[in-house]
Amino acid sequence: MSRSVVRRAGARTVEVVAPARLGTDFRWLLSSVWVGNLGDGLAIAAGPLLVAQQTDSPFLIALAATLQWLPKLLFALPAGVVTDRVDRRALVIAVDVVRVVVLGLLVASILTGTVSIAVVLAALFLLGTAETFADNASGTLLPMLVHRDDLAVGNARIQTGFITVNQLAGPPLGAALFAAGSTLPFVAQGVLVLAAVATIARVRLPEHGREHGASSRVLHEVVEGFRWVAHHAAVRTLVLTLMIFNLTFGAAWSVLVLYATERLGLHAVGFGLITTVGAVGGLIGTAAYGWITRHVSLGDLMRIGLVVETLTHLGLALTTDPAVALAIFFVFGAHAFIWGTTSITVQQRAVPTRLQGRVSSVNLVGCFGGLVLGGLLGGALAQAYGVTAPFWFAFGGSAVFLVLLWGQLSHIAHADEQPRDEAPAGVG
Repeated sequence: MSRSVVRRAGARTVEVVAPARLGTDFRWLLSSVWVGNLGDGLAIAAGPLLVAQQTDSPFLIALAATLQWLPKLLFALPAGVVTDRVDRRALVIAVDVVRVVVLGLLVASILTGTVSIAVVLAALFLLGTAETFADNASGTLLPMLVHRDDLAVGNARIQTGFITVNQLAGPPLGAALFAAGSTLPFVAQGVLVLAAVATIARVRLPEHGREHGASSRVLHEVVEGFRWVAHHAAVRTLVLTLMIFNLTFGAAWSVLVLYATERLGLHAVGFGLITTVGAVGGLIGTAAYGWITRHVSLGDLMRIGLVVETLTHLGLALTTDPAVALAIFFVFGAHAFIWGTTSITVQQRAVPTRLQGRVSSVNLVGCFGGLVLGGLLGGALAQAYGVTAPFWFAFGGSAVFLVLLWGQLSHIAHADEQPRDEAPAGVG
């Protein structure tokens, strides 16, 4: 095959993945997100395995998951204010450098034999804190770079990369690296985060942030974000639904590593395959997303997804067969990424640019507030009643919440009634 043919094939591939109309800066952003997500994917499997290496206590293992979620509950609101005030690209770069430093200290503790469950928990909390600021800021960049009508395409490309490298390739690779040496996945993650920093530094953003010398009370800005959400039916419904269903999800998933090893008999690499199988389902769901949204209303799509999530908990509570469980994770993965793509697009289309950071932070508070509470409940339930108890709680709670929220989900269908640059009535 000639070089010209290879170049033309490569150019066509790039055009399909990142259409030229979205701009060069979008391509740099997409590259950065994909590289960073590969690093985070390594930690999805390696983090819980490192915790399980230090302790077999269900409560401490659930606490580790909770400490990764807790910073988003504690710091999401100030992160939203900071994101709307400063250069968002510089903020992402700064906190990613902090993440690399924390990963370096964790690796050093493992190599010197000073690692302990306390050290691991502290590292997870610090990494979660840095990620809170990075994720909040990076989530506002896409609407600044592409036209409103291209947000769905941009989000689909970001989600495709997320599924492929974070969920498909990352976890089994992280588990395999951990099996070869417990420091290897964290060293690799640090290198990939640095590569993501170098890539996002190439992105050029339009003018944004507060004018020099401008001042406003932080509390006032936080309240403005809450008021906007409260007056926008679609975004309000999304926040409420995410909070409630993440409570039940967090209870079950906080002990997932124990469920996989004790209930299903899977080892380190097998645990990594759980995320991979879910990602395969997500990839198929994302690929079919355009067809699905042309034939199913957003409100009905939300309802179907939450029914799937409720039945997922029931199926996992009942089965001891790894093949059955992996099939359930496959279906759940399709649901999770269809639901996630919908919620992200609804929010980005609806929220004015000046409020993107704060509204995103309100969403994070709801999302991770549910996860933190759910994680604590899951650990306590597993400690007292066994590893399947959190899944039974998740099934029962999800079923009750689904009935209560059923009528509210119709608000999602009207998400695009207001242009993104307009605020709902009543918001100052």
